Amino acid sequence: MITVASLAPYLGGALALGGVAVAASRRRELIVRWCAWAVGVPLVTGAFWWGEPGTAAVAVVVGVIAVLEFGGLMLLGRADRAVLAAAVAGVVLTAWLAPGEVLRALAVGALTVAAVPLVTGDAEHGLRRLGAGLLGLAWLSVLAALVPLGASALALFVAVSVADITAYFAGRRLGGPRLSPLSPAKRWSGTLAGAAAGLGVLAVLSALSWPMAVAVAVGGPAGDLLESMIKRGAQVKDAGHWLPGSGGLLDRIDSLLVALAVLLVLS
Repeated sequence: MITVASLAPYLGGALALGGVAVAASRRRELIVRWCAWAVGVPLVTGAFWWGEPGTAAVAVVVGVIAVLEFGGLMLLGRADRAVLAAAVAGVVLTAWLAPGEVLRALAVGALTVAAVPLVTGDAEHGLRRLGAGLLGLAWLSVLAALVPLGASALALFVAVSVADITAYFAGRRLGGPRLSPLSPAKRWSGTLAGAAAGLGVLAVLSALSWPMAVAVAVGGPAGDLLESMIKRGAQVKDAGHWLPGSGGLLDRIDSLLVALAVLLVLS
């Protein structure tokens, strides 16, 4: 059985090796990004070590920040963002405190999100606000899966992150056909290399199973393409500009979100 304690040495070792490699590269962008990871990884690992309360707290914080970034991409107003953030947080807290009521919490959240443009009588932009709100709820409420999955979700995040990094560098080096018009820089060669690296990480962490494998190999790239589609619609490069070397939080968890959804469906 996977535990946070069993994952911690691997996370610490990977962070240390990454620091050595980044220092050797002397590239400012990579150094800044590693510093962000050096702060974030211990905090998240500690929260997961605390158990379901810590995991739920992380999921709520991440969910609210992701809603704010998503709302910016979709040009949602303050009321829409506030209601969507409350709905996502409500689903996460329900997954912790009353797991059997998650579907009911999702339904209540969807009705509440839909009520905002209806109550304001927005005939011009109401349909766009409704569609964006429901998409955000469906996409970001998947964070609630972090609570029951626990250490498995942490292992999935590590594998997806390694797959993303490998896909980026391998795709640039190997070239070949593009993965999708939604993201012209991504190549099939990089995606396949990333999937292989992600599966290797799962094996090392003793977390390899066929649902986890499909989540990493298929869900990860699909999540990246989903956010690329949203950002292209919004005509922006990054979901935010506050995370050092990484843009926004959504830019870091886009692959994880769909990977979690795939894992939930297959588990």
